[in-house]
Amino acid sequence: MSLETLWLALLGLLLAGYFVLGGYDYGVQMLHPWLGGGERRKAARTGRNAALDAIAPFFLGNEVWLVAFTGVLFGAFPHLEGTLLSGLYPLIVAILVGLVLGNAAIQLRGRARGERGRRVWDALIVGGGALPALCWGLVVGLLLHGVPRRADGSFHIGFGDVFSPFVLACGVTTALLFAAHGAGFVALRATPDISARAREVGTDLLSGAAAVGALALLLTLFGAGASMTNRGTSAVVAGLFAAALAAAWWCFTRGRHVPAFVATCCATALPVALVGAGHYPYVLISSAGTGLTVGHAVTDDATLRILSAFGVLVVPVILAYQAWSWWVFRGPTGRRHPRYF
Repeated sequence: MSLETLWLALLGLLLAGYFVLGGYDYGVQMLHPWLGGGERRKAARTGRNAALDAIAPFFLGNEVWLVAFTGVLFGAFPHLEGTLLSGLYPLIVAILVGLVLGNAAIQLRGRARGERGRRVWDALIVGGGALPALCWGLVVGLLLHGVPRRADGSFHIGFGDVFSPFVLACGVTTALLFAAHGAGFVALRATPDISARAREVGTDLLSGAAAVGALALLLTLFGAGASMTNRGTSAVVAGLFAAALAAAWWCFTRGRHVPAFVATCCATALPVALVGAGHYPYVLISSAGTGLTVGHAVTDDATLRILSAFGVLVVPVILAYQAWSWWVFRGPTGRRHPRYF
């Protein structure tokens, strides 16, 4: 395996890790107003706090994977970075706006003095989770379908590109999947009554994600969806994605929290594998029939060797930090750890 292929695999690993770890953050943000049962205002408020407490020890820590992904993109694939970030500028800005709003709202919600103030912050928390989740799905849909590259290699997405049926289906599928992933995380860490509510919500969300994902598949079969270079590999990854959704749904219905969360972790990571493995050796597919290959996107060999020396040190540190934080804050909330928000 060549050095450029190893760095491409590392790029995909970091983005998949961000989808898995940041995905349940977004999911919990989207769901927290509905995880209290809705019987009484006090009970609902308690449920919302418990949902946020589930992600509190990892709050802002999971974004390190996005930072690492961006660093590898800038350092190892400068030609892809220049084309991709400028072309997807509206969606990238929307993702960053959602991150800022959601993070600020989570930290400021506890300072609200009245019910109206809490409702405002709750709305911002939900929007701060839904906006990045939807936009990341739109990005995946655009990359699968192909972007309108010009002769100079640049591209600019328009209204029709983003709001095409296939890209919208990918966006909605990803948003529903992230929400179900968040429900699985709450079910894993919350008290039994809130876990039961999270299981019910997660089951419904997975059914919705499967239905909208099936629509994206039908559009692809009829020639209005994904443009895959490696169709055999793409079919395998798509089959694994469907199997992960089915396994998560089955585990949710039977109250098996750990396997359900593992299955949603696999499901949230597989779209990255579908883009990478399905298009290889291309890293960017054009709707006009041309593409940007790994060889043209990567930096020179000397720079890759220098970056590899840093990668050998940095990547294990990220993995060790993540494992340490999960170990320290393991177990259900409310038993070993105090409330944070």
